[in-house]
Amino acid sequence: MILENKVKLPKTGLDKILLRGTNWIGDAIMTLPAVASVRAAYPKAHLAILAKPPVTDIYKLFSAANEIIPYEQKFDNPPGVLRLAYELRRKKFDAAILLQNAIEAAIIAVVAGIDVRAGYNSDGRGLLLTHAIHRTRAILKIHQIDYYLAMVKALGCADVDRTMHLETYLSSATAREILQQHLPESGKTIMGIAPGATYGPAKKWLPERFAQAGDSLSRDLDAQVILFGGKSDWETAEQVRQQSRNGMLNLAGKTTLHEAIHLISQCRLFISNDSGLMHVAGALNIPTVAIFGSTNPVTTSPPGEKTLLVRKPASCSPCLKKTCPTDFRCMTMITVDDVVAAAHTLLKKS
Repeated sequence: MILENKVKLPKTGLDKILLRGTNWIGDAIMTLPAVASVRAAYPKAHLAILAKPPVTDIYKLFSAANEIIPYEQKFDNPPGVLRLAYELRRKKFDAAILLQNAIEAAIIAVVAGIDVRAGYNSDGRGLLLTHAIHRTRAILKIHQIDYYLAMVKALGCADVDRTMHLETYLSSATAREILQQHLPESGKTIMGIAPGATYGPAKKWLPERFAQAGDSLSRDLDAQVILFGGKSDWETAEQVRQQSRNGMLNLAGKTTLHEAIHLISQCRLFISNDSGLMHVAGALNIPTVAIFGSTNPVTTSPPGEKTLLVRKPASCSPCLKKTCPTDFRCMTMITVDDVVAAAHTLLKKS
């Protein structure tokens, strides 16, 4: 989709550019083509990304940025926002491109004394931007990768490929070393499952079905299953582990995002709800079965050529709710056989 914007960013004079990254893992993955677009338009500029941990790991590993600035928790209050803005002022950025949609990002750019401030005119921040892109209703209905790309292209940045091949950024030796730390004696194929979801339980397929699907596929592949997720996903992952008969390894909350990304890069297969790690696996070109219920795959399906969605039509889906107010049928209709069959289809192709 092409957005009309009469005021483009200047082609010269932008020697230091600040990008405000998004706050969630999946969103950060989906901004990477936009980051690449800015880099292609300004190949000699110093490009910095301001982002919250642990999303900084995404940008450190995969972006073309020269500098990653952590938006630390100490800045997560009004006085902290001002302190952060004054710290950025000392860096003397020529432009700020706000991938994040919040007004706070624009306020920081203004207080930081950044003359060129660009982004969508969302959250009432249009008057704070020098280069405001009108966010149409139509743009909200397209995939998030294209949403971010459309914004930077409207600013005059380069037209780049939306397809990501992030596996080329990782060190295989580092990945094997991390794998050895967690599975020192296993020479088996690795299969990953991410049974959690940050946004809410409406996005989560049933733990017992993850266990059954994982057991079936691990037998077929002679694979060791690793359960992935953050600290908040540990309990869900433990339910899966306890109901498995094949000795799954629960690493939810026990790895950094950096470590999890390298471990996922070693997986033969990855099965996940709609989550940040689903996007990581898809972007790494790992065969990924993505289970969707309450959320919209049109806008947030995983990137990559080796992904397959499993979704059952329900009149109430996508509802985008955190918790299901009815009977959870968008997820209960998805059977173990559905997921196993999707996995076999992917594996045959790859």
